[in-house]
Amino acid sequence: MIIVGVDGSRAGLEAASWAAMEAALREVPLTVAHAMPGWVCEAEPGRYASVAKWMRDGGAMVLAAAEDRARREQSKINIRTALLPGDPRAALIKAAQEAELLVIGSHGLGGVRGLLVGSVAYGVAGHAPCDVVVVRQLPSPPRGELVAAVDGLTESRRRVLDFAFAEAELRGASLRVVHAWRGFEAAEPAELSEQAERGGRLVLREVLAGYREEHPDVEVIEEVVRGHPVEVLRQAAEGADLLVVGSHGYGAFAGLVMGSVSQAMLHQSPCPLAVVRNT
Repeated sequence: MIIVGVDGSRAGLEAASWAAMEAALREVPLTVAHAMPGWVCEAEPGRYASVAKWMRDGGAMVLAAAEDRARREQSKINIRTALLPGDPRAALIKAAQEAELLVIGSHGLGGVRGLLVGSVAYGVAGHAPCDVVVVRQLPSPPRGELVAAVDGLTESRRRVLDFAFAEAELRGASLRVVHAWRGFEAAEPAELSEQAERGGRLVLREVLAGYREEHPDVEVIEEVVRGHPVEVLRQAAEGADLLVVGSHGYGAFAGLVMGSVSQAMLHQSPCPLAVVRNT
């Protein structure tokens, strides 16, 4: 099952469209969910009963619009709607306990002005029990290429590549696997720089060897680039159909729910972003 959280915003509708396409590819049902305060969802009569009904009616309209968008994208998938009680972040995280993927718009009605990603998307991406896709804007037309970020953390690297190769195979798309490395300070000897780059390419080639055998139909493009991971990934993902990163990665600090690069890409990714959990 895939769950998509919607809130009536354009980003939410884009997320519903992306989720419908993904549900069709995976051949799984789609749940379109909208969260409202708990007291609104209660049917008990009271002083604010009319207000609650008015808000529930509004929530039903939000769900109906998103469901319509999803059905126009993929008419044959199984779609249900759900009105969730509580804070959107907590409600979506709870609802995703049995889901294989949670999809959310990058910037909803509750977004803070000046930020490229809303608080709900940010909170969900860091705490959801499943992989999360944050949709900012759908590439048009699709490029037929996915981008996966690979670092030196074995478990993170494995989960990212598992997800990325499976997605590329489903879509019949090519996969660009990017490893960013940082050089030494100031005037470093040229031979050290060349050695570091050769080492990065060797590691990437070894890592991808097994995946090439398991997914022979996926065209793989290897890219080892010197530079800050955030800038390297932002450029690589320009116009891509999906960027895949691990929830922890380059320079992740112990105790943080998400790595620094993953957090940065929530704000800067130029295409839909998949945040893959490490466990």
